[in-house]
Amino acid sequence: MIKFGHDQIRARLRRGRGSPITGNSPVTVKMSPLTETVLFVFSLVALGYLAGFTGYLKPESGEGISNFAVSVAMPLLLFQTMVNADFHGVAPWPLWGAYFAAATITWAAGHLVTTRIFGRDARAGVVGGVSSAYSNVVLLGAPFILGIFGPSGFEVLSLLVSVHLPIMMMASIVLFEMFGRSGGEPMHPLRMIRSFLRRLFINPLIIGILAGLAWRLSGVPLPDLVKRLVDALADTAGPVALFAMGLSLRRFGISGNVRPALALSVLKLFLMPALVLAFVWLLGLPPLTAKVAVVVAALPSGINSYLIAVQFNTGQALASNQMTIATACAAVTTAFWLAVVLHVF
Repeated sequence: MIKFGHDQIRARLRRGRGSPITGNSPVTVKMSPLTETVLFVFSLVALGYLAGFTGYLKPESGEGISNFAVSVAMPLLLFQTMVNADFHGVAPWPLWGAYFAAATITWAAGHLVTTRIFGRDARAGVVGGVSSAYSNVVLLGAPFILGIFGPSGFEVLSLLVSVHLPIMMMASIVLFEMFGRSGGEPMHPLRMIRSFLRRLFINPLIIGILAGLAWRLSGVPLPDLVKRLVDALADTAGPVALFAMGLSLRRFGISGNVRPALALSVLKLFLMPALVLAFVWLLGLPPLTAKVAVVVAALPSGINSYLIAVQFNTGQALASNQMTIATACAAVTTAFWLAVVLHVF
């Protein structure tokens, strides 16, 4: 499993902590391990962006790399985690309650900011809401949490991923049915449920989680060959996902709607993690669980907000601008929230 320098960080902390520099030793400038990990993660995003900006890779290649990361590498990483994870001591219900209560409030705030302050219609308000509350838990969250908190942190993240996709997907479908229909057509609950279930059970991430849980419950060990294949592909998930994300940001870019995109980015990067921090503290969640929840909430929006905007056929520029701006700012804001949670917990 990729640890993005986690083992090296721990080794570095064990070696010569605070040892003096001798006269014959080369002088090296060392940054803190956490700062180095944050910079490493966002440097991979920047390299992907640079590859697209310079034309070294064609923009359409980003879609293929992203598809590999989301459809192959990440599902196998989740499968691997479900097979090997030890969730003892992790409290899923308080974790889910704290996270999604904050997401609901932030979504409502994004909807109101988009409609009441910037005068957009209700469909664009849905895009504003989802852009404010939908964290990039896959392409950015998985490698980031692995790099900072290691496998134990990723197990907590897996609990969020397992319900994050279904809940946010269901909310998007319901709101699409409410605001996205033309001519005042009524909602059809059965059609809505069918659409939700179809999207849910063909989602590669959900398939990876369910397959891993099923294999775990079977009690059968993975054959050595299968384990090597899974490990090899899962180990590519982090860097490939981050590079693909950077390449995608270059493809979407910024085109107008800067002020509302900035406002929604503030909600995503500051309001949502602040709310999660308050809720996990009030509920008394274990330190590692609380840290992961806050850091995930502090992540920028992912491509799902843009895809929902495309589905609604409104707010595409708003969603893409917000995603680009929030991701650029997240290199600083996530480090800020990481420092906060390490101090509080």
